[in-house]
Amino acid sequence: MLMSRLSATTCTFAIALVCSSDSLGAPYSSLHVFGDSLSDAGHFADPDASPGSHLRFTNRIGPTYQPGEPFAPVAPMLLGRRLGIAEASLGPAVHADQPAGGNNHAIGGWRTDQILQTITGTPDTPGYLSNGQRADPEALYYLTGGGNDFIQGKVIGVAQAQAAADRLLASVAALQQAGARTIMVWMLPDLGNTPSVYPIGLGNFLTPWSAAFNQQLLDGLKGIDAQVIPLNIPGLFGEVLAAPVQFGLVPGKGAVTTCFNGQLCDEHPQYGINSATPDPSKLLFNDAAHPTTAGHRLIADYAWSLLAAPWEITLLPEMAHGSLRAHQDELRSQWQTPWQPVGEWQVLLAANDQSIRHDAQSTSAQGKGHAQQLLVGTSYRPSEHWRLGIANGFEHQQLEAGSADSRYRMDSYMLSAFSQYRGNHAWADLTLSGGLTRFDNQRRFALGIQTRTERGETQGSAVAAGGRLGFDLARPDSAWHLSPFVSAHYGRATVEGYREKGDRTTALTFADQQRHSRRLGVGLQGTLPLAKRLSLHGEVSHEREFDNQRQALTISQNTLSGLDFTLPGYQVPGSHHRASLGLRLQLAQDWSLQMAYSWQKSAGVVQQGAGAGLNITF
Repeated sequence: MLMSRLSATTCTFAIALVCSSDSLGAPYSSLHVFGDSLSDAGHFADPDASPGSHLRFTNRIGPTYQPGEPFAPVAPMLLGRRLGIAEASLGPAVHADQPAGGNNHAIGGWRTDQILQTITGTPDTPGYLSNGQRADPEALYYLTGGGNDFIQGKVIGVAQAQAAADRLLASVAALQQAGARTIMVWMLPDLGNTPSVYPIGLGNFLTPWSAAFNQQLLDGLKGIDAQVIPLNIPGLFGEVLAAPVQFGLVPGKGAVTTCFNGQLCDEHPQYGINSATPDPSKLLFNDAAHPTTAGHRLIADYAWSLLAAPWEITLLPEMAHGSLRAHQDELRSQWQTPWQPVGEWQVLLAANDQSIRHDAQSTSAQGKGHAQQLLVGTSYRPSEHWRLGIANGFEHQQLEAGSADSRYRMDSYMLSAFSQYRGNHAWADLTLSGGLTRFDNQRRFALGIQTRTERGETQGSAVAAGGRLGFDLARPDSAWHLSPFVSAHYGRATVEGYREKGDRTTALTFADQQRHSRRLGVGLQGTLPLAKRLSLHGEVSHEREFDNQRQALTISQNTLSGLDFTLPGYQVPGSHHRASLGLRLQLAQDWSLQMAYSWQKSAGVVQQGAGAGLNITF
């Protein structure tokens, strides 16, 4: 006799993940900035404003943009705020002519040799690393430099440009040797594409010299043993100037031939500071060489997109692990129904729908997701004490993550074999699962006024083995059952590395990822009859995760091959608590209705779910 079993389950789980406050905060302990006017947070006092205000080399904050109003923040300040760095530390550092300040050591007008001295010091002036001072390995270091070597006549050819790059490299190396692990370094903007140079044709000299500086810099950065993140500023500005309207800027060549304040450049007639409608957000340059707030925002957004990418991409293995767990949980839910007679087969079909929410960690993005699952399988009972089975699982999962709602889609195909043992009091189950995953990824982030999307596709695999061993305190023929149990689980999710499509400065290449899970647990499950056709079942358990290290991901920029860096990502929780409570109502001989509530918590993460299902046997 062949018994087929159809389980039509319409379960919707509302899952909320809430992270504790100690998992939030800045991903880096601090932000230390060295460089020139492009990063100067206000080393010099503002001569046209009240005491204590700072001069920055960008436009003032409106509405008039005239003297008396404060200057807008520069790119590293904007980046620091997005990283959650304390505002006080983003200001200028302590100098002889300044009161105590923050961690920004950049000074307008300084050349690469002076920037190096700011870090290493001189016999007369202490530097950041003077007197044996060590760099903070948990901090982010940010460097700009090179432009003033050109402006002050120190660079008059390729050889001098390369020498200037070597001095900036020496600054990076000094920080690395002192313990710095994560260093972000500007490439020099194309000095031929500035309002003071482009209109008069000097770009024929400055553009190739800028390129020589950058090539020397990139070649040298490859030999520094740290996580060095090059910022392709000339590439970014090139994209902006090729399509200025997309970034909210004036069309045509106006973004490079005019500026906002008219200092050593042509003030824009419509949006310049003295026009009837002043608006620096329409212009890339504030003066002859320095960006407006629009330019600094573009740079900060670009830098942020590099740092935040692994916070999202390291969630891909978690999507695969989630698919594995959902597949095996659905199998265990089917095991709650009575076994078929000895020598008989059972065919099962189950479906469910889930919603998922992730709250942010310091190095993991906030996200929300949705998944639909289908399980098809069969089992055979060869003897009184054993049941064997096989099942296929299919899932489509979508996740929106990050501040711009990046979209990640995964299709998974799982195959499981399981066995169950049931004696007088002892019981056990064992499950082996494996499958393939396919991902369609759309990483989204702010870039100025627009939201940019970088797309890529990849695939992966997932395998898992898990088992439970329990002891039923009741007799086999008892109406109630109560069983303590122990559990063990191993899982491995692999996501192949992939390259995002295209060669924009923000397009990235990601290395392979592999995330292991090794868990041991203890729990208690039971069943209690409430009426003739109604029973209550529940389970509580605690699991310890032994592979709970923070994930890391190696990245490179498509436009800068050979310069990869590894950044932190998702932090795997170290413990896991779970509980479930359900009702089973026998409507007729072959009909039963199930309703259930589940709760899970791990390292400050709380997950709750509710569902209902209908089982039909024929």
